[in-house]
Amino acid sequence: MDSIEEILGELPLPPYVTAEDVGFAIKAVTVHAAEQWPDGQRCRNDRAVHPCRLYRWGRRVLDQRGLTDRQVQVLIAEQEAPQP
Repeated sequence: MDSIEEILGELPLPPYVTAEDVGFAIKAVTVHAAEQWPDGQRCRNDRAVHPCRLYRWGRRVLDQRGLTDRQVQVLIAEQEAPQP
């Protein structure tokens, strides 16, 4: 964890995870995915040590919603699919 993340802490979860929250979480996990750098994995969006705050928040929301890793992968694939 970067020093700024130690100060800021974790992002709070919504009290009830809605379908809209799941959409935001999938976007966070997709945009803040890991990217390999010479000093290790970093967030491809903000270059923080991976997993960054938004990636962790997204995964926690998806876990709270009860989605399996397979279901998350399907939602990510749908998010990344070209739109007609």
